[in-house]
Amino acid sequence: MRRRDFLWLTLGGSAYASLGRAAALQQSVLDAIGAQLPARTLDGAATTIPTSNVGDLAASLRGRVLLAGDPAYDQARRVWNAQWDRRPALIAQCESPSDVMQAVVFAREHRLLTAVKAGGHSATGKSTCDGGIMIDLTPMNSVRVDPVAQRARLETGALLRDLDRETRPFSLVTTAGTVGHTGAAGLTLGGGFGRVGRHFGLACDNLVSADVVTADGRLVHASGAENPDLLWGLRGGGGNFGVATSLEYALHPMNPMILGGMLSWPLDKLERVLARYAEFVAGAPDELNLDLKIVPAGPRAGVIMEACWSADHAAGEKVLGPLRAFEKPVVDTVGPMPYVTLQASADESLRGGQIHYAKAGFVTQLTPGLIARMVEVMTVRPPPRYGLSFQLGGGAIGRVPVATTAFPNRTGTYWLMISELWGDRTESDARVAEVRAAWQQLEPYTDGFYVNAMTDDMYKGVRENYGPNYPRLQQLKKRYDPGNQFRLNANITPA
Repeated sequence: MRRRDFLWLTLGGSAYASLGRAAALQQSVLDAIGAQLPARTLDGAATTIPTSNVGDLAASLRGRVLLAGDPAYDQARRVWNAQWDRRPALIAQCESPSDVMQAVVFAREHRLLTAVKAGGHSATGKSTCDGGIMIDLTPMNSVRVDPVAQRARLETGALLRDLDRETRPFSLVTTAGTVGHTGAAGLTLGGGFGRVGRHFGLACDNLVSADVVTADGRLVHASGAENPDLLWGLRGGGGNFGVATSLEYALHPMNPMILGGMLSWPLDKLERVLARYAEFVAGAPDELNLDLKIVPAGPRAGVIMEACWSADHAAGEKVLGPLRAFEKPVVDTVGPMPYVTLQASADESLRGGQIHYAKAGFVTQLTPGLIARMVEVMTVRPPPRYGLSFQLGGGAIGRVPVATTAFPNRTGTYWLMISELWGDRTESDARVAEVRAAWQQLEPYTDGFYVNAMTDDMYKGVRENYGPNYPRLQQLKKRYDPGNQFRLNANITPA
């Protein structure tokens, strides 16, 4: 026997032995449940699944199927926002595209409510569900960089920090959000803002190909040459068309040491700082990202700007000089620093396990009227528990015509958000009410919203938000998911 055949048979035998052990472990849980597993259909109706069918699914996967009672079930069902404590009937932990194909076919055949978990960062808990199936992609998390072609391909369980860390040694980058433990897939499919977005475009603008398991269980490749309409829809249309199993990004040369840091002013200068910010960013080069946050209470109270200059440092110092001299900031930490350090700067404060609620929308101009209203909202007494933040748009983001990708919100110069984080569930009603009351005063100044940060009351506005792109999205939905199997998202009705 040739050595290659011997190794193949040995490894194959080992794999089958592991599969047998996994199936046996699963069988003990199945036995405790009985003949039928209670579940929920796509429309929320109660149903049952023969446990023998669940056992067959478990035996067909390289990964695992988890049910309540399995020691790993509670950890697997958790998502970033602790507001959502949902219990899927079963969790398919997928280790390969073929696993995803099997899980999608199973979900379709049983008409199960279907949630897809990559990073689990869905603010409204759409990456989990009660009584349905969770397709868990977290075991699929590899990232591969081709420095010559300037491309990165990742499996969709990978996080943004995985992408940043793998591209850094090659002095390459792509737009990858602002919180390292966010899932790359969810961020990208919904649009994908980030600290270098003004320079290099949204994450979805840098998406050059994808592999997707569609509702009929097929693995489909989307690129400029193959299924280009599907690629168009994936660039901002979210998870409406299937389960993405891999994404390929264009990369851009960038010094891994950027010019970045914080500038902070006291709250009593809020109105002047906001007016200066609006004036300054109106003429800012693409290479500068300048986000703003208003913290009304606590040791970090103040008006904080975070700078990320992604080009020559000397040129950046010149651009930032007038802002650093304005009103003598009480904190100025701007200097050379690793890009990955800035990318991880909010990871701890926004760690998982906290309850999060936010309202957000796009703003075209920081008008004097909006500035006055923000000052009013943020300086009430006693100080509010919510914070207000801006993510800067424009630059390369705003120069892409709306019809070029499914992402519709190209004219928003700022993405404005009011949010709170807390730990005690008994406070939730009061905290949510605070955010909503503040948002009611600012929402009239907004135009459209970011589908990656929707609250449930915004779903009725999806059609209007996508604007002229919506009819084309409906046609794509009809082609790839006519039964609306994938509906836990900014859902598009099939044409």
